[in-house]
Amino acid sequence: MQTYEELLDAVVATDGDTVTILAPATEQPIGDAPWHDEAELEAAIARAQAAQPAWAALSSAERADYLNRAADAIEAAAEPLAQLLAREVGKPLGGANARFEVGASANWLRATAAQEVPVETLVDDGETYAELHYRPIGVVGAITPWNWPMMIATWQIAPSLRVGNTVVIKPSEYTPFSGLALAAVINQVLPEGVLNVVVGDGELGAAMTANPAFGKIMFTGSTATGTKIIESSAANITRLTMELGGNDAGIVLADADPQQVAGDIFWGAFLNTGQTCAALKRLYVHDDIYDQVVDAIAQVAKSAPMGDSLDEDSLLGPVQNKRQWKIVDTLVKLAVESGARVVVGGNPDPDATGYFYPATIVADIDPENALVVEEQFGPALPIVRYSDIEDALRWANALDVGLGASVWGSDRAEALKVAERMEAGTVWINKHGAVHPFIPFGGTKRSGYGMEFGVEGLKAVSVPQVING
Repeated sequence: MQTYEELLDAVVATDGDTVTILAPATEQPIGDAPWHDEAELEAAIARAQAAQPAWAALSSAERADYLNRAADAIEAAAEPLAQLLAREVGKPLGGANARFEVGASANWLRATAAQEVPVETLVDDGETYAELHYRPIGVVGAITPWNWPMMIATWQIAPSLRVGNTVVIKPSEYTPFSGLALAAVINQVLPEGVLNVVVGDGELGAAMTANPAFGKIMFTGSTATGTKIIESSAANITRLTMELGGNDAGIVLADADPQQVAGDIFWGAFLNTGQTCAALKRLYVHDDIYDQVVDAIAQVAKSAPMGDSLDEDSLLGPVQNKRQWKIVDTLVKLAVESGARVVVGGNPDPDATGYFYPATIVADIDPENALVVEEQFGPALPIVRYSDIEDALRWANALDVGLGASVWGSDRAEALKVAERMEAGTVWINKHGAVHPFIPFGGTKRSGYGMEFGVEGLKAVSVPQVING
């Protein structure tokens, strides 16, 4: 699988039920992906259950070696994987896009291989001795989204395998080839049955989450779907890690340098054309520098090339699917109708080929506008003016989500004071959306629960066991 054609041949369906996948940049078919039913899900679960005892019996070092070999396999197939991502997701090859995602997947495997959960001595006082161990759960079900289909899959696969679980993964029905291809490459080195893939829509996902064979379900996606997963898995007391909707807020303080922060704010919002759970999706800027910040961000937007995902000059691509394109378009139109000002972007050509929506900056917008309070998940950023930091904090914290947030300013101590008052699982200072394999990540409120990444992420896919005596 060293060419794109060989990789695609390995994952296209040649028989059975299929679904045709279109490239969002061209609206042309990429190929036919398999479409699985509950019987095929049960078969995948059976393979995972059969493989799990032997996988768990390996030493920690042996499993780490497998993860490093999986990273080697990804790196050997990096360009074909990136080509497939570019076609199926629409993200360009260059910049923090397709090649970046493939490289990050390999790096995350290596970082996860380098970590392990230590045995903790809880009490050792001469009379009582107790240790805390972490054991594999069994079979983990992973349900992944369409926006970062390889990297987020790796975030779920790597820790699960590291601690001795086996995995059944269901990629989004919008981007099945990316999940299938990643697994096909990794499975070149893994024992049979350790990593399994099923393809289907929400109906198959519901069958997964209701199945008692899964000791753990990991899900990244909308809060609405997350709520259904909680309900369907409740009877089985299934452990859950839920990374749900965001609508991240950023606050720019009066002492920020507009030119210095504009680029990082723009890419914090428009990374992957705005289709990132922890992207900056609403920005509150102090009145003293409001116009300068808006203008500086708009200039960055004008200079960021958007185009076909296979064009090496592109840094922004299309929205991944027509449904999401319509959500962005509707919210921007509603903002304009309410009196908000489009500084740059807007007015997409509805008859153009591909799901392209121009990078859009919306200023002079009411803090209660739908474009502000609803997660647009696309290339549009509303910028709200404030004079009193208490108003900015109240608006930032008013929503029922809290995945990430950011504070921008020259005085770090002052920025830290504001950051401590923001209701989000992660608050960045003078950056937004940065993640690290050693730093735990998770949401608050309706943005979900459970931690990923680092040792806390390994514990989340394990069962704690106390040995007392």
